[in-house]
Amino acid sequence: MARIAGVDLPENKRLDIGLTYIFGIGRSNVVNVIKETRIDAAKKVKELTEEEIGKLQKAIEKFKVEGDLRQEVEQNIKRLEEIGSYRGLRHKRGLPTRGQRTRSNARTRRGKRKTVGAISKEIQSKTGIKAPETKEAEK
Repeated sequence: MARIAGVDLPENKRLDIGLTYIFGIGRSNVVNVIKETRIDAAKKVKELTEEEIGKLQKAIEKFKVEGDLRQEVEQNIKRLEEIGSYRGLRHKRGLPTRGQRTRSNARTRRGKRKTVGAISKEIQSKTGIKAPETKEAEK
């Protein structure tokens, strides 16, 4: 099993796909690493020799990956929150930070919909929940 940068690469994947399992290594970085090491991208991860794994590790050491990169991203977000920037406030509130609309979408950031509004008489009778009293009803 190939272990690079503390990540076990999936054995049955092609090398160019397997390397993307490392946090911080995307498709464009994979192309650069493969050019530098001169290893066939179509080769399966389980077919790699110890020498090839060593070459890959050396090539990937040039990039900031896994723990160091995660730590840097976390520090950047924390800095934005501390200085009170707009993006920092959006991070704090769990809302989209890059200008996306939130009126109709953004469900992945905002969570499941919570219905707010009046309860119909039919639902009141079924659930036993009573609607809050209004000022007009008190008169």
